[in-house]
Amino acid sequence: MRFIIICCLFILFVQNTDAQVFYRRSEFGIWVGSSNNFGDLNTNYGFQEARYSGSLFYKLNFSHYIALRLGAACAHVSYNDKYSSNIYQQIRNLNFKSNIFEGSIQADFHFFKYNVGDFDHRFTPYVTLGIGMFTYNPYTTLDNKRYFLRPMGTEGQNLEIYKNRKYGTTAFSFPIGAGIKFWLDKGITIHLEVVNRSTTTDYLDDVSRTYVGRDKFIDQTPSPYPLPAELLQDRSYEKTDNPIGIEGRQRGVSTTLDKFMTMQIGLSFRLPTYKCPDFR
Repeated sequence: MRFIIICCLFILFVQNTDAQVFYRRSEFGIWVGSSNNFGDLNTNYGFQEARYSGSLFYKLNFSHYIALRLGAACAHVSYNDKYSSNIYQQIRNLNFKSNIFEGSIQADFHFFKYNVGDFDHRFTPYVTLGIGMFTYNPYTTLDNKRYFLRPMGTEGQNLEIYKNRKYGTTAFSFPIGAGIKFWLDKGITIHLEVVNRSTTTDYLDDVSRTYVGRDKFIDQTPSPYPLPAELLQDRSYEKTDNPIGIEGRQRGVSTTLDKFMTMQIGLSFRLPTYKCPDFR
């Protein structure tokens, strides 16, 4: 709700800006690049499972040094414990994937004067920061079948005693990053940017706290096959004859929230200015 209010205020501000200034300073652009998850899976900030990302944005340049942008982005993040250098995490043997859809508002601050069409001010590094809201829904595969993890309550979320571990599919993000930009033509700018996003969730990868024990997931019906949740909450049985998923044993680290990063290249297109005829 707070994010929607901010966006509405931004739109109202733009609508009250002088029309000629608005069009001269407005840009639309596109980003493409990679994305990475940094959470309880991938604690060493590895890039073995870099995935795709892309976004569209609108930018309003207030001056040669400051700009404000609205963005709509999508990304795919994933990680697998098999890439970890930590032996315990390798035995833990968890993995996940998730699609992310994010809306954000960010402020850009240029280090140098930047003026499209001016050869003396063609290039600048910059920093960017803002706030966003995104959706996510972690899933994994078992026997080539996809399973979404949140409904399974892999850390006991479906039990009354662990109901405080429940999580949703939306969270806030706080983008902060840096980039460089330079204009190729009077209406076209190229950007290179790296943005890291802190979030308000620790379940982007469905891992946060402790195991609750395999017995909590045993099927009470007379079925010869275990429930998928029983097999997915602790996959160390695929690596060892002595599974590690004992109730109370560490599964993740709840003291730090999850992050994800994008590294992208982009093009933006500045809208042309047309002088309107005077009305007499």
